Amino acid sequence: MAYTDIDKPSDYFNTVLYTGTGATHNVTGVGFQPDWTWIKVRSQAYSHTVWDSVRGAGQRLITNATDSEETQTNDMSAFLSDGFSLGTGNITNQSSQTYASWNWLAGGTASSNTDGDITSTVSVNQTSGFSIVRWDGNGTAGNTVGHGLGSEMKFMILKDKAQATSWITYHHSLGNERGINLNETGVGITSSNYWNSTSPTSSVFSTGVYSNESAGEYICYCFAEKKGFSKFGSYTSNGVSGDGTFVYLGFKPAFVIHKRTDSAGDWRSWNNKADAFNQNNKSLFPNTSDSEYDTTNVGVDFLSNGIKWRQTDTVNNNPSGGTFIYMAFAESPFTTSTGIPTTAR
Repeated sequence: MAYTDIDKPSDYFNTVLYTGTGATHNVTGVGFQPDWTWIKVRSQAYSHTVWDSVRGAGQRLITNATDSEETQTNDMSAFLSDGFSLGTGNITNQSSQTYASWNWLAGGTASSNTDGDITSTVSVNQTSGFSIVRWDGNGTAGNTVGHGLGSEMKFMILKDKAQATSWITYHHSLGNERGINLNETGVGITSSNYWNSTSPTSSVFSTGVYSNESAGEYICYCFAEKKGFSKFGSYTSNGVSGDGTFVYLGFKPAFVIHKRTDSAGDWRSWNNKADAFNQNNKSLFPNTSDSEYDTTNVGVDFLSNGIKWRQTDTVNNNPSGGTFIYMAFAESPFTTSTGIPTTAR
């Protein structure tokens, strides 16, 4: 039995940090041609932007706002075999400012998917459990959309790119009647209007009123779990400073996003490149334009098989009795398919 589905996670996901130049240039070192790239300036209060190959490299969406899609080739103009090409826009390439980019590999050129009631356009990588799905809404709650993953979808992030609407997330830990908005701090609401009270299958997910409006043009980033590469779960925090909650992932993490679900609080992300050693003190907030937060008062260790909170706070990370969801991607599996173990930092 294999210890992991993927021995080299960086073939499918990679964080690349870079410094803006203010002039057109290429960011390389991703290791593959990305299909989804998420960029945030670390040193300034500019928005988080996301770009994908299904909509086209120059089409911008902002995670911390409800804005509809904009054509902004001055921010990004192309996906490259080892990265992406930037223009002179400040949001992605202001001179001397520092940036983080998170990059995922899907399946390149998208194709038609007829698994659901609605025909979708899908770029999928079943090995890594990631797909980008595009469809036009028809206003019919309960219609299904094909996602192409070939295994049960655990997490998705959805946006109507044509209208000023919130980003909706589905997380299997919350069930099929709960949705939480990526651009807000709230805990979401329980309603059949998100997913028609129906859990995703290995081929389709169900839509509700909020996810299939007749004027909607939808883009969705879909994830299945892959052993040793990705994990989408929940945990309860213990509020103990110095010996906080340990969350088992089965791999050394490269990127983690978490959100409190029993009380209002920010979405928060951590990566393995911003801090080279434990504890990680640098984080960013997908629901705000805030610059990188850097303090030893709030920190997390990236371990060989998960994460461990080292500090506590009253809201966002390790309060007493808080309930959180998370998405996490690997730097390396805890044990490779050949039985070789990994180590903590």
